[in-house]
Parts: sequence; C-alpha cells; structure tokens
Amino acid sequence: MSDNSAPSKPSSFEAATYAKVTWRLLPLLFLCYVASYLDRVNVGFAKLQMLNDLKFSETVYGLGAGIFFLGYFIFEIPSNMILHRVGARLWIARIMITWGIISGAMIFVDSPGTFYVMRFLLGVAEAGFFPGVILYLTYWYPAHRRGKMTALFMTGVPLSGVIGGPLSGWIMKAMPGVHGLAGWQWMFVLEAIPSLILGVIVIFYLQDRIRGAKWLSEEEKVLLETQVQAETNQKQEVSLGQMFANPKVWLMALIYFCFVMGLYGVSFWLPTIIKTTGVTDTFNIGLLTAIPYASAAIAMILIGHSADKRRERRWHVAIPALLGSIGLVMSTVYDHNTLLAMSALTLATIGIITVLPLFWSLPTAFLGGAAAAAGIALINSLGNLAGFVSPYLVGWLKDQTHSTNSGMFVLAASLLLGAMLTLSLSPRLVNK
Repeated sequence: MSDNSAPSKPSSFEAATYAKVTWRLLPLLFLCYVASYLDRVNVGFAKLQMLNDLKFSETVYGLGAGIFFLGYFIFEIPSNMILHRVGARLWIARIMITWGIISGAMIFVDSPGTFYVMRFLLGVAEAGFFPGVILYLTYWYPAHRRGKMTALFMTGVPLSGVIGGPLSGWIMKAMPGVHGLAGWQWMFVLEAIPSLILGVIVIFYLQDRIRGAKWLSEEEKVLLETQVQAETNQKQEVSLGQMFANPKVWLMALIYFCFVMGLYGVSFWLPTIIKTTGVTDTFNIGLLTAIPYASAAIAMILIGHSADKRRERRWHVAIPALLGSIGLVMSTVYDHNTLLAMSALTLATIGIITVLPLFWSLPTAFLGGAAAAAGIALINSLGNLAGFVSPYLVGWLKDQTHSTNSGMFVLAASLLLGAMLTLSLSPRLVNK
C-alpha cells in the first residue's frame, strides 16, 4: 500500500519530546472537539421530540440542521486568519464560549424562523474552531506525525457519539416537565455547559507556539522548531491570491465536500434511522448510536497509525470512503432489521469517520505559510457546505418518499466519488 520507502526510526529523545507535547496538547483539544461536535449535532436527538412539540416537518428540520453550515461558511476564513494573527489560545477560547452560550439558548426555539436563526448563529460562533486546530497542529508537528495527531484529535467525533447518544437519550427521557421545560430543551442546556467550562480552561492552559511553551526545555524547543521549519521550507509558499487560484486547493475542497456529505448524513439522521428499524425508546436509541461511534473511534486510531507508519495517504483515505459507501447502501437493504441495519450503519460510520482525519494530511502536506491558514479554512468551509446540503436533501427526500433510503443512496454515491478523486491525486504531492 506504500508509495514511499519506510522512514528512519526517530531517536529516543525525539520520541520522548513529541510524547510530551502530545500529552500536553491533545487531551484538551480532544475534549474541546467532543464538546464542539456534541453541540453541533445533538439537534439530531432533539428531533425525536422537538418535531412533534413544535410541529416541524422533516424538511424544516433538515434545513435548520444544515443552515448551521451557512454561518460556518461565511465566517470561517476570516476566523482562521484572525487565529493566525492573535493566537490559538484566545481565539479558540472565544469560539467555545460563544458557541456554548448560543447552544444553550436553543431552548428558546419555538418556530421554524427562530430555529433557523439559532442554528445560523451557532455556525457563526463555531466557525474557525476545527480548521484553527488543524492549523495549530502544523505549528507543532511535521506532516509525518500529523496524521496520527489529527486522528487522535478527531476521535472526538465518534466519542461525542459514544457519550452524547446515551446522555441525550437519558436527558430526553428523564427530564421532560422539570421546571416546565421539555426534555429536548434540557438537553440543549445541560450539553452546553462543558463548552463554557472548557473555553475558560483554554485561556489559562494553551500555548500559541513552541517558543512560548515554558514546559519545554530549550533543547526540546530547538528540536521541534527545526523539524517544523524543515517541512515549511519544502512547502509551496504562495500568496492568498495564488492560493485561491490553485486548482489543487479546489480539488481538495471537492473531495472534502463528498466526504462531509456522508458525515452529516449519518450524524443528523442516525437516531432517526435506528428508530425506523423499530426501536422507539429514546434511551435505547441513544445506547445503540454509541455502537457505531465506538467502533469508529478504534478504527480511526488504527488506520491513522498505519498511514503514518507507511507514509501513504491516498489508499488510506479511499478505502474507508468506499467502506462507508457500502455500509450506507447495506443499511437501506436491512432497514427493518435492527441487528443487520446496525451492522451496516457501524460499517458506514467506521468508513465515514475514519476518512476525515486522514483527509487533512493531504492539503497540509503541500500548503505552507499564510496560505495554509486560508487554504485550510477555504477547504473546510467549502467542504462543510455539504453539511447544509446533506441534511436538507435527506429531509426533503424523506418528506417526498416517506423513507430515508433515497437519501442514503445519494450519500453513498458522494463517498464513492470522493474515493475516486482521492486516488486521482499524485502520490508525490500527498505522501510525505
């Protein structure tokens, strides 16, 4: 599967230094992403009660779930450029605190209009967090280490499902009527609290750059800076104008769009699909959603490690995308059998979630300097427009056909296209 020769083994000092950096940075960034993703997609659980309480159609839900990404798209590139200038510590903290406040304020939704406005504002608040962290990792790790680090960070996606599914199901089952609030309202309030707490912790704990890390020795700082600088010298240093005109950047955005179509098809509709198989209790639905996400967390780490060890990216991205496509198709075949449908959804979730962190090793392998900040944000914002298209399209198709199957076929085709485009890339461009 490898296109490159095996890398030389790092020294014990180098390995110990990177382990030190990882234990310092990754746990906090990981927890922040768990909170971020939970606040972004818990609307998929709220749907189980909210649609009936507020008399929303599936199309209204799909549009509201997806409109988050319009706000995200508009403000993402400016947000990442600000982070590059003012530093990750203050800007990531700002992002988390504002999105926590807005997520909690979802309890005030009482009409399609307020639903759309609050979801749009949540997207505005969160814009820049994910690409900001991806950019932040380039300040600390060279490319051949970032695949594993990005995978560890992005296990926040499946873990938010492992934790958030049962938690959301329990809150919605246990809390209806407490102090006059519905179960879905309590879910939004309680699940916003971790984001606010973590935002404050970021201010006091995170360092912007290697040189400012007081917990590193001078020798450790020199090692880290030397490796990052050596990689920077090999990257394309282009202006922002050239970056926008670079066809490789737009191709990356298209590939990411295809993969995100699958991601948010699963994220926003998984509870509904499980309910369709015959499971009605919200807590049991929550427990079942944890199975695909837990499996994906394990697969994400193992495949990320394999990609770094072999310094190969294309096939490590394409194969999981193909598995995700197959899993989605199989889920439509067995949509009335809970066991078989869960097996198919687990395969789909493993493929879809595994492909995402590995994708980010592709553009960061050739973008450098200020173009990296804007390029990562451009790819992420354009790709995340699929987060608008995917839930809205699935919701509209469900209203038209009274089934999620047609929507799953569209998402499967999108993943297949993304895999084919990935394999069209030059190994020399992305395998570093």
